[in-house]
Amino acid sequence: MDIELAKTFLEIVRCGSLIAAAERLHVTQTAITARVQKLESSLNSKLFVRNRAGAKLTADGEAFVVYANQLVQTWEAAVRDLPLPEGFHKILHIGGEVSLCNPLILDWVREIQKAVPTHAIKTEIRDGSTLLRQLELGLLDAALVYQPAYWPDLQVEQILEEKLILVRLIAKPEPYVYIDWGVGFRQSHDAALPEKAKAALSFNLGPVALQYILDNGGSGYFRTRVVQSYIESGILERVSSAPEFSYPTYLVYSRSRSSAELQLAIKLLKDIVTRDSDWSQRWDPLI
Repeated sequence: MDIELAKTFLEIVRCGSLIAAAERLHVTQTAITARVQKLESSLNSKLFVRNRAGAKLTADGEAFVVYANQLVQTWEAAVRDLPLPEGFHKILHIGGEVSLCNPLILDWVREIQKAVPTHAIKTEIRDGSTLLRQLELGLLDAALVYQPAYWPDLQVEQILEEKLILVRLIAKPEPYVYIDWGVGFRQSHDAALPEKAKAALSFNLGPVALQYILDNGGSGYFRTRVVQSYIESGILERVSSAPEFSYPTYLVYSRSRSSAELQLAIKLLKDIVTRDSDWSQRWDPLI
């Protein structure tokens, strides 16, 4: 199918009308109408109901949104990846959540480069749900996430078990900073510490919250490996008698799309995890 038809369909969905979509795509309304008619003919389905208010999706149209997004994403990935970089036979696509990029994913990419020189590496740093969708579409070979999905053919392996512990800046222990570590953490945290569930200051990214506390003071929950060096140096201290929360990391990949190179990459990742390394991280604001 012509990929432009799927792009046009999605633009109409976003804009709410054929006229607005035509303006956004810099084509005539007649051209948009012709594309819709061709798409509906190809699918043997009515996708829109048109009225004075614009274009409303039919039930078939709502169902096609998912497929159209998949078509466009897959096509755009092919355009990005092809042709292959000169001197490389294949591409290894890996992904991970933002909080895992430094140092775990950085170390992983470095080791893959050394051990699999025949493969180019493309790395995606995104939220967990996006990574899982990319795995489903075949746009990723493997991904590191905190909350995996369990689908047929999807291999899920826990590779890391961390704790989230409450620490505070010794020089200035207030205020309490709520760090959103995901649905599971929110449920456990709010049940155990209801008085802290509505904190006045919150972040949804651990490294940013840590940088804020180091610069301005406060307390919050962080991964043990990330704050350990700050505790040992006397900058942060662990809050005694505070609840601890489990925070596992999972590797997910498709069993049917596995390869010898991917299995080697997975072994390298597991080797990295077993090292007792310092995961403390400060983001340089100048970068």
